[in-house]
Amino acid sequence: MGALSSRMLWGRGGRAPEDPGVAREEEEAVEAAVAVIEEGEEESEETRPTTSQGSHKRKTGPEGLLSKVPRRKRAKDSSGSVYEALFLRGEDSDVQIRALGEEWNLHRIYLCQSGYFASMFSGAWRETTMNTIELQMPDENIDREALHEVLGSLYLDTVLIPPSRVVAILATASLLQLDELIQQCGEVMKETVTAQTVCSYYYSSESYGLQNIRIMCLQWLLDNLMTQHSDELLREVSLDLMKELIASSELLVIEVEMDVYTTLKKWVFLQLHPTWRGPRKALLPDADSWFARSRRESEGTPFLETEQGRAFVPVFQQLRIAYIICDLPSACVIDQDALIPATWLTPVYKEQWLALLQAEQTRELGPMDVHVSDLQGNSMRCGGQLHRDEQRSWRWAGFNFGWDLVVCYANRRIIFRRSALNKSCGLGVSLLWQRKVAFRLRLASLDRAGRAIFRKDTEYQMLSLRKDQELEVVNLEHHDIVFPIYVACNFLYLPGEGHFPE
Repeated sequence: MGALSSRMLWGRGGRAPEDPGVAREEEEAVEAAVAVIEEGEEESEETRPTTSQGSHKRKTGPEGLLSKVPRRKRAKDSSGSVYEALFLRGEDSDVQIRALGEEWNLHRIYLCQSGYFASMFSGAWRETTMNTIELQMPDENIDREALHEVLGSLYLDTVLIPPSRVVAILATASLLQLDELIQQCGEVMKETVTAQTVCSYYYSSESYGLQNIRIMCLQWLLDNLMTQHSDELLREVSLDLMKELIASSELLVIEVEMDVYTTLKKWVFLQLHPTWRGPRKALLPDADSWFARSRRESEGTPFLETEQGRAFVPVFQQLRIAYIICDLPSACVIDQDALIPATWLTPVYKEQWLALLQAEQTRELGPMDVHVSDLQGNSMRCGGQLHRDEQRSWRWAGFNFGWDLVVCYANRRIIFRRSALNKSCGLGVSLLWQRKVAFRLRLASLDRAGRAIFRKDTEYQMLSLRKDQELEVVNLEHHDIVFPIYVACNFLYLPGEGHFPE
């Protein structure tokens, strides 16, 4: 994606020095430096918020230092001359800023737009009367170029923030307490979230308190982690972030839970081999080969019990293993890979076996009392993709012991149907006349950058279907939708823990 420019008119608030004599000297120095630029310009009374204080009115009286700050012109006239004279050439500078091996000859009257400098110059700090100030940069995201850009923004009406520089500028603006520039960085990030930027935006939004950006990036990852198939994206997802994604019922799973496990294998391999490069189709075979070699070298020890694998345990604990081992091919892969310890699998197999017996040998129709927390934490996650607006039906493999639930799309409607006895619908058909299931359906259409351009969710609800009965779940007839559309569903059929007979 090309660079996106973001321009904003900057507030010119600040804090007046307490010494009137110093204030007058600073005022005269700045006026002399820009006399030619500002000649004949009248000052107006206006209300502006500052970065360090609440909203206040600038006064034209002698007690208001900011009343004499030259009003910076817009880019279309001579604001560039102010920038060149005062910032780049440092004419009539009254303070020198040193940081990151660089020096800037600047003006307190402009620096006071920053909450950081306003506090420094107006309090009992040692730097209040110093002519040279050494700044320490504790944040590794701040570099010399970003500091130069942010300090220069104090002398300009407009600021250009390319996406490639937004994290460094955000870090610098946060240190210097420039609220408007922080907000502007957030706006740039909103418009430029892609597979290449989403992780860095997510981490920086956590560090610098942009909660709305964090939520937006998390939703992007939930929508795209399983759909982008990007090894570069997988490399950048941290352990903590992956744990949060895998634990979420909002994760857009394509096909079934087994695909989440496969994604984790690729992710672990790339975390341990960040320099791996190759075609996309080679990633999983290379990962499988490495895990097999690791298993031989560890004499059959499950990967998650090895020294390398222990770090990934919290992530794999978020897998919903019960919905993986209910499918024979998937269960065979889990056994062959030997990533997951038997101590994790054995109780799940027992629980699933008892659930199967209960489903087929009792009159239990399905869940009776279901809470939203049950669905969020324990539901089966599955999905599919509608590439075109054409009739289609499908069924998810391994769905709850062969319950004959079919999903149909026709005439812009999504319908759940129990298959007719004379129609083929895959392996296994329930003998029960009626079944119950709790579910939630989610639809999303994503643009090329992975951002949702259409989204529709149903509430969690209980569904009871008899043989050959059907139910319209979603009607899209009057919606402006763009194909392809992802269809994701959360199902909960099996009784919860403690429902089995003693």
